[in-house]
Amino acid sequence: NLVRIYGFCSERSHRMLVLEYAEKGSLADVLFKSKTSLDWKQRFNIALGVAKGLAYLHHECLEWVIHCDVKPENILLTRDFEAKIADFGLAKLSKRGSSSFKLTHMRGTMGYMAPEWALNLPINAKVDVYSYGVVLLEILTGTRISSGITVDGMEIELRQFVQVLKQFLESGDVKDIVDHRLQGHFNPEQAMIMLQVAIACLEERNSRPTMNDIVKELLACADQDDHPAYSW
Repeated sequence: NLVRIYGFCSERSHRMLVLEYAEKGSLADVLFKSKTSLDWKQRFNIALGVAKGLAYLHHECLEWVIHCDVKPENILLTRDFEAKIADFGLAKLSKRGSSSFKLTHMRGTMGYMAPEWALNLPINAKVDVYSYGVVLLEILTGTRISSGITVDGMEIELRQFVQVLKQFLESGDVKDIVDHRLQGHFNPEQAMIMLQVAIACLEERNSRPTMNDIVKELLACADQDDHPAYSW
């Protein structure tokens, strides 16, 4: 689930990799611009694929990699809608065993950047976890959470929206959160887990899960997408 780190490749290799992996374009193209909506199984598999890719970067590379710009535009989709993480131009390598590091300039895209960037705090892999949480909410809702949120006709901040989402989580009913274009055809248990994970990703840094934790959470309900999606 990982495109080679082509931020370190030649310009020619860069172009070849994009051609190889972007048959369906980016997640942003398909999720926000396409006339045909992703079905539930595709959405869940994309969420899981991105989580696996980030977990590999954070936990398995010889030098840990923090992407620093996780967003739908940097998630490419293959012909079979498999997710490939792309564009490592802002990525930061970290020695194994180092818990964090200081960066002199903010990196990333507004709306997906963790609060610690603005607070000038030491940066670690949890910035990618935060960005993944925003992307996960966008996969779930089908809307650009990162560019402003409207609830009952009023614009609210992301942290306020998270409080609203927690109420849905407590009620156990997420049908009003899931993208209405799916017309109720989704797996409620998977949607609940995705919402739970997304909320956890947007908590204070020390409370966020690791990408390995997230992969385990999603894998625990992954086999359920073999049965027909639920209808309400």
